[in-house]
Order: sequence, then structure tokens, then C-alpha cells
Amino acid sequence: MVIIALSLVAWVAVLMLMAGKDGGPGTQLHDLPMFLIGWVAMLTAMMLPSELTYVGAFSALLRARDGVSAARLQTMLCFIAGYGIAWVAYGLVAYVVDATVRAASLEVISWYRAGPFLAGSVLIVAGLYQVSSLKNVCLTHCRTPLAFFARNWREGDFGAAVMGARHGAVCVGCCWALMAVMFAVGAMSLTWMAVLTVFMFAEKVLPRGARLTLPIACFLWLMGVWIAVSPDTAPLLKSPLLVGGICKSF
Repeated sequence: MVIIALSLVAWVAVLMLMAGKDGGPGTQLHDLPMFLIGWVAMLTAMMLPSELTYVGAFSALLRARDGVSAARLQTMLCFIAGYGIAWVAYGLVAYVVDATVRAASLEVISWYRAGPFLAGSVLIVAGLYQVSSLKNVCLTHCRTPLAFFARNWREGDFGAAVMGARHGAVCVGCCWALMAVMFAVGAMSLTWMAVLTVFMFAEKVLPRGARLTLPIACFLWLMGVWIAVSPDTAPLLKSPLLVGGICKSF
């Protein structure tokens, strides 16, 4: 229930922070402090639902050993914090890449030139990663929490944070490409945020979720080709040319 409550609060926060700010592909990111605040809120909304099995398994193991106590809740929060560190690191890398591309001011990747092809290519690459062996290994990890804790158990709050960071690193390996789609189609797109949240939750939590990797890949390929070939007619996409004039950089 705590995880669900945190996710709902995060969704409300994201709706307040991002409402009306979707400028489509190439949407300008905020300065670093504001980006991190929004990124953490987005992570809480998008990723925590897919962590229900992991947090539930960790909670059950702690309850069986220590019973119900305030210390147990603190240890669980340390695990979640460690998990978040891995995703914050991913967000920082994405922010640096975005800032570097913008600083280069490459006219060729503007939306009225190669921008649609670049955005579509990100979706196609994400679809290819969906069916890769590395994705399968990382997804198997995300779907088998008891096996992870059996191999990597560490005592104490610091140990919980280390386990969380280690699990988070593999989770990044599982979902980095799906999250990259957000930056390609518009970092402030609530529609894509909801779609990708459903995808990640389904493949990691549902009983037969591992079988959804190929359908998700097919969806990404279809949308990637559509955006590259005919961005003005692509669904779920807001054209930068219709939002505040011409977008000068992707």
C-alpha cells in the first residue's frame, strides 16, 4: 500500500509539474536542479509500480526475520533509495547528453530536417533492444526477486541500500531504452509517460509479462517508422512545429 500511495502522490506531482509543458520532441529540459526534482517525481510515478514484487518480497523477508517494526520500514526505504540512485545516475547521463547536443547547435537534427528520422530511430533501437539477449537477462532478474535476495543479501540499512543500487543497475539495464523513448518523443509528454509505465509494469509484474517484450517491440517499431516517415500524422506525438514555432534543435 505504501508503494501505491507513493506512486499516486508522484503522479499528482508530475501532473502539476508537466501539465501543458509538452513541446513534443526536443522539449527543452529545465536547469539541473529542477530537472532532478522532476526526474525523481517521474521515476517514482513510473518505476515504483513495477517494483511491487521486489519491495513486497523484501518486506516479507524482513517481516519473517524481524517482525513488524519501525526499523523494518527504514530498511525498506534504504533499499528504495539505493534503487533510486541507479536511476538518478541514468538521468544525469541523459541530461549531459541532451545538453551536449543542444550546445552543438546542429542544424541538421532540427525537426524540420532530420529530427523526425532521429526520433523514430530511437524508438526502433528501443524495439531492437526489447528482443535482445541482454534485455532478456535483465528482465529475468527483475521478475525473480527471491533469487536476487538469495544471492545478494546484505544486513543492515547500508546493506539494503547496496542491494537496492545493485538491483537498480540491472533495472536500468532492463528499461533504459524504454526511458530513452521519453527523451525522443518529448520529455514532458504525459501520454508517453503513461504508455511506458504500463509497458514496464506489464512485462515485469504480470504473470506472463515476459511474453510481452515482442509485442512492445512491434509497437515501438511501428511508431518509430511512422514518426520517421510521417511525423505530422503520427499519433501520441505533438509536433514541435506546432508548439511555439520552429524547434531549432532536436
